[in-house]
Amino acid sequence: MKAVKLERPGKLQCLQVDEPEMPSTGQALIRIKQVGVCGTDLHAFQGTQPFFSYPRILGHESGVEVVAVEGTEHGIVSGMHCAIEPYFACQHCPACRRGKPNCCLNIQVFGVHIDGGMRELALVPARYLHPASTLSFEQLALVEPLAIGSHAVTRAQLHKGEQVLVVGAGPIGLAVIQFALLAGTQVFVLDVSEQRLTFCQQIYPQVTCLSGQGDPLANLQQFTGDDLPTAVFDATGNPQSMHASFSYVGNGGRLIFVGLFQGDVTFHDPDFHRRELTLLSSRNAEAADFRQIITYLEAGQIDIAPWITHRASADEMVDAFPQWFNRDSGIIKAVIAF
Repeated sequence: MKAVKLERPGKLQCLQVDEPEMPSTGQALIRIKQVGVCGTDLHAFQGTQPFFSYPRILGHESGVEVVAVEGTEHGIVSGMHCAIEPYFACQHCPACRRGKPNCCLNIQVFGVHIDGGMRELALVPARYLHPASTLSFEQLALVEPLAIGSHAVTRAQLHKGEQVLVVGAGPIGLAVIQFALLAGTQVFVLDVSEQRLTFCQQIYPQVTCLSGQGDPLANLQQFTGDDLPTAVFDATGNPQSMHASFSYVGNGGRLIFVGLFQGDVTFHDPDFHRRELTLLSSRNAEAADFRQIITYLEAGQIDIAPWITHRASADEMVDAFPQWFNRDSGIIKAVIAF
């Protein structure tokens, strides 16, 4: 069967690999139909992704069809169309026992720690499949990035009417914006890319878009004065941006790091204490996020069609992938068809 493998940083290859065996108890054999390309895949390609090893079949955002399943305890049957919750937890470590499988001590993320969805067939634990009755495979492939935003907003415990700043208007930032709006907040968006801000304004006209060029804090204060947002989400994974984000948070507020990078984050402790800030990280998502997002999508409460700006086949992806991340590519989200 066909698969796209990242052999080493900078080296993608489309090749033939063996098909998986039939599923054992608790497993499902899935046919991957669509795979979303994520910043995680870019960082892996560049050699800057934490928790990553090579060679690896990429792809953790997947819309799939169930071919066969062994066992019915999870309600999955052959023929179902599903999104994959790609964070395979051990179910028994201290984090799992505390109800935090998204940060399991022994987590195996599909497409990061283990081979992922950029192949025609795969075996996965059936418990991590989330079925939908009306969604396309492209929609199902985008459930996972939406779930990242949903989980981050849940972590922040937003209040209706609260001022929120989202730094970074890429796909994960857009997902945070979507759920911050559903929470009834007033949303500001900051990005250095005018192209991304324009796109964001088109699909979310109710948000206030701000340039990250020049003096971003001054740009924000033109609208807020000293009443800075009390929830700031940094979805960039950029160290300079993440360090700067501390200055955007109002007294008593929360800073939520949704993106990450390989390095240390530092802040000025007296200023951090003076404003009594809360610093949160947000990792992966949980099963409830996937189920809720599928409900929203099937009800038409979320429209992700404009997000998909680039499409390719598995054969085309190897040459196209490096070009997608040029600043002038106009990419928001790419999907790969298998």
